[in-house]
This record gives sequence, C-alpha cells and structure tokens, in this order.
Amino acid sequence: MTGARLLRGAAGAAGFLVVGELVIRFGISDGLVFPAPSTILYEAVRLPADPQFLAGVATTMANWALGLLIAIVVAVPLGVLLGAVPSLERTVRPILEFMRPIPSVAIIPLAILLISMEQMMKVSVIVYASLWPILLNTLYGMHDVDPVAKESLRSFGFGKLSVLIRVSLPSAAPFVMTGVRIAAGIALVLAVSAELLAGGVSGIGVFVGTAGSGNRVDLVMAATVWAGLLGVLANMLLLAGERRLFHWHKVRTGAPS
Repeated sequence: MTGARLLRGAAGAAGFLVVGELVIRFGISDGLVFPAPSTILYEAVRLPADPQFLAGVATTMANWALGLLIAIVVAVPLGVLLGAVPSLERTVRPILEFMRPIPSVAIIPLAILLISMEQMMKVSVIVYASLWPILLNTLYGMHDVDPVAKESLRSFGFGKLSVLIRVSLPSAAPFVMTGVRIAAGIALVLAVSAELLAGGVSGIGVFVGTAGSGNRVDLVMAATVWAGLLGVLANMLLLAGERRLFHWHKVRTGAPS
C-alpha cells in the first residue's frame, strides 16, 4: 500500500513537471519570466557540489535540530504537567489559546530586535514555532488516556505518579510523536524564513537571498527544491519511526499503516 502511494505521488509530481516544462518551453505562458523545471532540476543536481550551499545546509539543519530538540524538552513535560493537573490547565489555557494563533513568521522581526546573537535569535524562533504542535498533541494524548485503565491501576493501590508513568505516558506517547513530526516541518520553514529575513553568514535562506539579489531565479528555485526534499526526508524518517515504535497504536485505533 505504501509503495502504491509513493508511485502515485511520483507520477503526480512528474506530470506537474512535464506540464510546467511544456507551458514555459512552448511559450504558452506569454510574458512569464521563469526558468523551466528542467533548468531548475539541473541546478538542483549541481548544488550538492557547491561548498557554499553545503555549508548553508549544515547551518540550517543544525539550527533546525537544536530548535526542535529544545521545543521537545520544554513542550513534552509542560504538556504532561498540564494534562495531569486539570486545574492548572484551565488556568493556563486562555494564555495558550491567545498565543497559539500568532503567526510564527510574524515574530521574526521582533526576535531580531530583542536578540542580538544571530544563532540564538534563529533558534528561538524555531523553538517558538515548534512548541505548539508538540504541546497541544501532548495535551490531547493525556486527555485520550483510557480512564478505565487508570482506575484499574488505582484500585490495585498504585499512586498518581505510578499511574502517570505506567498508563498515561505510554498512552500519550504516539500523540507526542505525531506532534514532533508536525513540528519538524514547521521548524524547517521557520529556520529558512529566519535566514531570509535576518540574513547572516550561512544557511539555505541566506543562499536563496544571495541568489535572488543576483537575479538567479534558477538557483533560488533549486535551493527551494532542496529545502522541500529535506523536509520530506525528515517527515519520512519520523513517520517510519512512529510506525515502528507505535504500531500497536495504529492497530488499536484502526488507522491505516
């Protein structure tokens, strides 16, 4: 089933590229100044041989990984705490609901003004953006715990901490993993966006900005293709880990594999 989905996705992407190539090559898009998909793909294949681009990828992915890790370390315990203490969640929930809808990209200019260190500013933006899906999914996971299982353990004399460790955390773990997977994509978007807006010495966003200032639309699009591929790869790895670790959850909920 997974192989069939991949083939359909690949066929759809190939069809889109072919249509784009025909539109641009044969002048159907009159007046449109944009490189053909074949030109973009050619530059994308060449980019891994560019030391400047590789250094930019390493910088972006390092900021991405650090920001995502910090978000996990902060959001998971906070979500567990709020989920385990309903009165505390009710107190904090209005603040969460107020801050959550604020577009993460919109805080980049504010972060530039408040945080002078380049890497710290970019990582801070990534942490803010990644925090919400992990925190909210952790909360949903804590709410989804089977109350019968908790009461059964309590009836055997287990305390609240034991019930939390033995029932609540294992039950919420698949939701946490889903939140991490969603946050990974958001984190990459913010990592590149922060580099585009704030500039810097290195990064995919910095490379895109430099190429754009030189009117190299082909390089801009080629670097964008690589950013998308990195996001897809990260999602696939996390999804594979989620399925491997929490296959029992898929079976229990009847979700497709």
